[in-house]
Amino acid sequence: MAGRYGSGGQGRRHGGGGGRRPEPEPIRGVRDDARLSSELLRMDGDSYGRYKTLKGDWDFGDFTLTVQHAQADPFAPPSRVRVLIHDAGVPKSAWADPVRRRATADHLGRRARRLLRGSLLRIDTGGQQVIERSSCQLTDGGIDLRIGIDLPGRGRRIDGRAAAREFCATLPDLVDDLYWEEIDVAEAEAYADSVADTVALRARLAERGLVAFVADGAILPRRSGVSDEPMTRGAVPFASPDSLRVSVDLPHRGTVTGMGVPEGITLIVGGGFHGKSTLLHALERGVYDHIPGDGRELVVTRDDAVKIRAEEGRRVERTDVSPFVRGLPTGADTRDFRTENASGSTSQAANICEAVEAGSRTLLVDEDSTATNLMIRDERMQALVHATANRWSRSSTWYAPCAASTASPPSSSWAAAATTSTSPTRWSCSTPTTRTTSPSVPGPWPGSGPTPTSPHPATAWWTPPRSTPPRTGAGAGSNGATWTCWSSVTTTSTCARSSSSSTPARSPAPGWPCANSCAAAT
Repeated sequence: MAGRYGSGGQGRRHGGGGGRRPEPEPIRGVRDDARLSSELLRMDGDSYGRYKTLKGDWDFGDFTLTVQHAQADPFAPPSRVRVLIHDAGVPKSAWADPVRRRATADHLGRRARRLLRGSLLRIDTGGQQVIERSSCQLTDGGIDLRIGIDLPGRGRRIDGRAAAREFCATLPDLVDDLYWEEIDVAEAEAYADSVADTVALRARLAERGLVAFVADGAILPRRSGVSDEPMTRGAVPFASPDSLRVSVDLPHRGTVTGMGVPEGITLIVGGGFHGKSTLLHALERGVYDHIPGDGRELVVTRDDAVKIRAEEGRRVERTDVSPFVRGLPTGADTRDFRTENASGSTSQAANICEAVEAGSRTLLVDEDSTATNLMIRDERMQALVHATANRWSRSSTWYAPCAASTASPPSSSWAAAATTSTSPTRWSCSTPTTRTTSPSVPGPWPGSGPTPTSPHPATAWWTPPRSTPPRTGAGAGSNGATWTCWSSVTTTSTCARSSSSSTPARSPAPGWPCANSCAAAT
């Protein structure tokens, strides 16, 4: 029985059966800037879908505008256009070398973004990194731009006048301002020089036995947690520790100094808000080149570096995590592990295995974003956590020597006390006849002596305190630290250090006598 539209063919032609409405035919004939302007003015007030007739090339003489995609609705994703400037006068020195080509294209793209500010046209140039982008590329002296635009409308009707203004006035002005003779050539060349230096620095890491480099004076903090731009007020420039400072000669900057992170295991320690994560984040982004003025131009990392973290809930597909995880309660084979909802530890194990399998030889790990129950399985992490717990953890037993005399520490009298504070203040001697009050224990260790809270003459103790009583005698401790005996018998301006001590002389707190005789124990 024939339906409302007969056999149904007519129904399909009118949209029955859910078929898509056919695309409008592109404008034919002469397609130049004058024709485009007249067509847009003629479209004013028409249905928004008529914008699709603009698809294709439009000849503006010195450049070609190509409408690659025209949105069908004002609330749909933006339209895409291409602007090809045939000859922008860009010299061969700016595009013959791949590094300088990438840098110059990035510089011109950012200039285009500034010039289009306030218009409906926009170009994506990313964040602070200089990478190869399709939004702006150099083509043997020419410039190829990919631009987005929300085609203007009033409701679902075309605003032809606004569209004509963007395409036929704003775009030609942009092209004029991108010609090489119109830009600051010295600035463009300095931009490319900076990127070339970064690339050269990264290439020299391996030959120097380094995995990363952070230049003295670098600005590592960012403006906020949601901004990749540098902090402009209150930022402390980076200064390398003397033990890790190296010098590198670069093609354009000359000799620069900074911290070289050596191959092997490097541990970054410090208290809260001391910049550990900030430094690690800068190293993580050091696989990319940065724009001049970012503060991280000379913070570089080997290009195989990968940031490792726990990603609870991620999917893992056929990954061998058996080096880290075995014997799961579910009975899953960790040599061929798969899950739709990984735990923190299994996700981190998968991240490590995937990174190594992909060729990474530099792993960056921030303890704040890792799975503690996985990290603690490493014997070196166990040793680190154990040493830290012995220094600072609550409910620990600490040992320090007690002596009635001030000459040298006795062989058997050791103070032992249980404390529930991270800063122990009182010590009880094993010999009932002697008793002493110890000051609070500062950190970090080694390198810090006691900070007395009040004078207490004729008392000796060892610093830093240990979790087990050390043996008396001279020498360095088993952990490489040197233990120095401090005794309060004289009042001098600075504290002396023993010949076996690696810690520098230290000034005491006001009113507290300094040490004049020291010994060492292992």
